[in-house]
Amino acid sequence: MQTSWDRTLFSTSSALATTVTHDTGLLLLRLVVGLSMAGHGTMKLFGWFGGPGLTATGKGFTMAGYPAGDAMAVIAGLSETLGGLGLALGLLTPLAGAVLTGVFVNILDVRGFGAYFPPKGIELEVVLFAAIIALTLTGPGRYAVDHYLPVLRAPRPRYRVLALLAGAVVGFVVLLLRD
Repeated sequence: MQTSWDRTLFSTSSALATTVTHDTGLLLLRLVVGLSMAGHGTMKLFGWFGGPGLTATGKGFTMAGYPAGDAMAVIAGLSETLGGLGLALGLLTPLAGAVLTGVFVNILDVRGFGAYFPPKGIELEVVLFAAIIALTLTGPGRYAVDHYLPVLRAPRPRYRVLALLAGAVVGFVVLLLRD
């Protein structure tokens, strides 16, 4: 027996079906990208998942030319963890996108643009960054915390664009600190 949900979900002419599949796709993308970024941040902060932890990450930042490597490790770890969790939950999505944009501006500069494909390329970083930008611009969808917060429920495309621009500006300002 087919329910109205089944008819709605699998109908090609229903606007609701498009919305359900659209929001489900956004949820999947947010979870994968956001939790990947949060996991990467916890590798820096706590050494989880076989990560280096703060001391080694701080040394890495110092070797990459950043002043106060330990402080930069904390900032980067918190940015990745909190930005990733915000993206995964769909919580303050433009802010999460802005934070992660600043992170990726620095990641791409440190990695360099010498090669696109592995082993020394930036392919994965570009794909993750593109996903973050796309999620920030499209919004988190209905299956997100933002959808249940009245202030954030209404689409405000200009705020999404401004958030990405602000994240890029902050990312470039941090780059100016590098030797």
